[in-house]
Amino acid sequence: MATQAGGEEVIMETEDKPKEAEQVAEEVEKGDTESTSSTVAGDATTQDSGVSNGDEADADREMVDLKIIWNKNKYDLKIPVDNTGAQLKERIHSLTGLPPSMQKVMYKGLLTEDKTLREIKITNGAKIMVVGSTINDVLAVNTPKEVVQQEVKAEEDKKEPLCSQKQHRKVLDKGKPDDIMASVKGTKERLPTVPLSGMFNKSGGKVRLTFKLEQDQLWIGTKERTEKVPMGSIKNVVSEPIEDQDGYYMMAFQLGPTEASQYWVYWVPAQFVDAIKDTVLGKWQYF
Repeated sequence: MATQAGGEEVIMETEDKPKEAEQVAEEVEKGDTESTSSTVAGDATTQDSGVSNGDEADADREMVDLKIIWNKNKYDLKIPVDNTGAQLKERIHSLTGLPPSMQKVMYKGLLTEDKTLREIKITNGAKIMVVGSTINDVLAVNTPKEVVQQEVKAEEDKKEPLCSQKQHRKVLDKGKPDDIMASVKGTKERLPTVPLSGMFNKSGGKVRLTFKLEQDQLWIGTKERTEKVPMGSIKNVVSEPIEDQDGYYMMAFQLGPTEASQYWVYWVPAQFVDAIKDTVLGKWQYF
């Protein structure tokens, strides 16, 4: 009986072992399946993460299609219409490599950074002009301009007010032009879409200023001719309010390396003075 019992025990152990082996195999197979599923899911997650660029967040937002034009290159850009001008500059940076602080972005004048594209009334298919240079180009050009500006300011500090100088009094004493544009004191406005007209130049002749943003040029027009000046060649812009004539300024565009190259314009409406400086010199000039 012992032998038989022992035999039964042996037989029972022999039968149990395959069952245990089958359970182990099933658990291993199940574990492998779960591991494989986890790995596949993980891979899918990683792939989705790699593909995602944030555009999904824009899917339900109203978009506007723009044409970005910079340095003779054209880029198509789709962007939410409620993005601000500053956010548009960031997107332009991703397209062109130009840092936002070095961009002059124009759409019917210099772009306002704190307003949305909807507020600026940018519509589908609008062409956005971008003017800007690389860091190396700016460093090469910026240093001489800064030196010129410092020298000009130092000279101005030594002199009497511009309005009191004889060379300017000859023009100012003629009085305000009859067809001068109205001034708005204490405000800052973007450049109008029409030329600034009705002003005098140093010889007392009528002069108008036209800002050709798409060409990055300032057109200085008189009765005799129109000078087309690249804005990048203008070294400095000097301005001073005209005494006893609230709301009007005299301005000079320095077209060469010395004061002798200054082109003077008189009776510039005060609300456009800052916009003129920003447009001609560019905001990056002050960084």
